[in-house]
Amino acid sequence: MERLTGTFSQLAPTKVLVIGDIILDSYTFGKARRISPEAPVAVLEVLREEYKAGGAGNVALNLVSLAADVVLVGRIGEDLAGESLKNALSDEGVHSFGIFREKNYKTPVKNRIIADNQQIVRIDHEQITAISESFEEEIIAKLPTLFKGIQVVAVSDYGKGFLSLNLLNAVMNLAKINNIPVVVDPKGINFTKYKGATLIKPNLKEAYAASGLPVETSLEVVAKQLLKITESDVLMITRSEEGISLFDKNGSNDNFPVRIREVKDVTGAGDTVLSMLAVSLACGLDMSHAVQLCNVAAGIAIERFGCARISLCDLARRLLEFDFINKIFDQEHLFALQEALRGRKSTLLGVSGENGLTTAIFSTIKQLTLNPGFDLIVYIRDLEVDNEFVTVLASLQNVNFIILNTDSLRNLCNQIEPDAVYQLNGTELCKLEHFAELYATQV
Repeated sequence: MERLTGTFSQLAPTKVLVIGDIILDSYTFGKARRISPEAPVAVLEVLREEYKAGGAGNVALNLVSLAADVVLVGRIGEDLAGESLKNALSDEGVHSFGIFREKNYKTPVKNRIIADNQQIVRIDHEQITAISESFEEEIIAKLPTLFKGIQVVAVSDYGKGFLSLNLLNAVMNLAKINNIPVVVDPKGINFTKYKGATLIKPNLKEAYAASGLPVETSLEVVAKQLLKITESDVLMITRSEEGISLFDKNGSNDNFPVRIREVKDVTGAGDTVLSMLAVSLACGLDMSHAVQLCNVAAGIAIERFGCARISLCDLARRLLEFDFINKIFDQEHLFALQEALRGRKSTLLGVSGENGLTTAIFSTIKQLTLNPGFDLIVYIRDLEVDNEFVTVLASLQNVNFIILNTDSLRNLCNQIEPDAVYQLNGTELCKLEHFAELYATQV
């Protein structure tokens, strides 16, 4: 039978190395109820303060939300901000043995002042300092160890001086030797330093600036120039709510419009795209499908305030709005379903399609979805599954997910841990009350 599953089901556990500038993002929230008597400015009554990892740290956190195993390589200062950053990242499960402390370096801090959900000013504490030669050599020497088990490298350049030419060359060479793709979120106008990368991902403004071409130049010409400069395989230009444009070295190009409900905040959307791209390529998805996932993830991100972290669960819910084929999974691709179900209640229903979509199947689905707050997962237990039966079943709004035949119901329940399990045998609906029944049942 032809594989009848969507792109989402192809996502699997991944290990990603993120290298770049790590920043501490500080948020000061408050109310602006009056004007200062000292100057014509608003007085902010502070309600709370939050601290999060920004820059390459935000990319790492986005990857964690996408269920990736993350090794972060960057630098912090010997200061309180650096210590807070490292602890916050470790608490989130990011491997911190690639985070190096540099003497006489001040950890960058961006403090966003927010009044009534509106950012009114940002205060930056930073110094753009190139890494010393000895510090650079120390990091390069440890790269082979940091690369162990890595499937893709994500370079997050925020222009703070950490990503020197020698360090980038060492990363590109090591990735090439190990046949590991490298995706880059660039900074500045000198893109030659990213030579050897698989893909470069500038935004529209960055693309025109790096190309050296006037703004009236067509995007196709700009892309051709950047591909020549970087010698990369692919150029991905993000255009905020306008979507993503993809160009490759062979001259082909495509545009992917983003689907959004409301643009609230584009902050961090580039990090979301870089993270989703890294996961997609690590899972072996082709570039077209990878970009489509990036577009969906970015669309969710800019509907939210601040640097939003998109989970596989968020991605699954949105993808189901576009194509119901994304609700179908098979035995080999249950990881993504497990993540989509994380923190949610579910009911599992085992059915047979031998007699097609019978009245009993329809009525049972309706009965089991009367309880709100539960996802209904339909397990088709036939060894040979009719594609038309699966497609029609997937088109039903009440069916959240479909699983094609697995080796046993017991193993399936162990993997997805449903809150209730039912089997429909003809017209008889049976509820399996005890796990002992599941262990004894092979269907």
